[in-house]
Amino acid sequence: MTPPKRKGARRISEIPSGILAQLNNGDLATANLVEWLALDQKLLLQTVLPELGLQAAIAPTLAAMARLKKPSAAQLIPVIGRALLPAIKAQSKRNSSFARLARHPSDVVRSWACHVVGGDAELPLAQKLAAMRRFAADAHFGVREIAWMAVRDALERELPAAIRLLSEWTSAADANIRRFASEATRPRGVWCKHIEALKKNPELGYPILEPLRSDPAKYVRDSVANWLNDASKSQPGWVRTVCEHWAETSPTEETAYIVNKALRTIRKG
Repeated sequence: MTPPKRKGARRISEIPSGILAQLNNGDLATANLVEWLALDQKLLLQTVLPELGLQAAIAPTLAAMARLKKPSAAQLIPVIGRALLPAIKAQSKRNSSFARLARHPSDVVRSWACHVVGGDAELPLAQKLAAMRRFAADAHFGVREIAWMAVRDALERELPAAIRLLSEWTSAADANIRRFASEATRPRGVWCKHIEALKKNPELGYPILEPLRSDPAKYVRDSVANWLNDASKSQPGWVRTVCEHWAETSPTEETAYIVNKALRTIRKG
């Protein structure tokens, strides 16, 4: 998917009515967080699902949305994705239906697809990550963030296997794929539950971090530095050791950037 070229409004009240209508119809991807928050997912699904042959999912999805006490955009996306899963599984042409969902022009619809994958308890971890890879590489920033959130619980449940599988992603040519491996396993993360095993034993994640210690992409370096900064809040000694080792054995500007950013919490202490 081509990333949005529009700058987007700074306030919801400033979004042109025509743009908002296109967002709610699924004809346009959001340009920024303001548009993402303004989009009416109830209207969007009532327009999009019939086009995908998923009319049967409308009523149960709306019911699931209504059960949320104070629904936010971030809360609605996983609820909608999980609600769509039974209807998609029930279709004889499941792969075709899901493929259309996954390549939809709307980034929010593609985000629903992330949670269709993430919410499928019958899908083994390796297959779940393989299916999620397209979303990890999505051109839209929002879909990439939803992608790692959608599988984080599964990664935590099978952490050794997840680290082994994601360590292979660190050699991908696409920086978005490399970044996913780091961001999805952050001990504390952002807007998500912490991974207690990595807070206590961050060395478990080292097979993912080590190959990225001098990554050419700032997008990846920021994630690696934030991973280590997360770990420094519970295991500062381990983070210091890693940073000292990297500074000595990888004297590059890229590694220096990661080390400096990773140590920010330790330096404040």
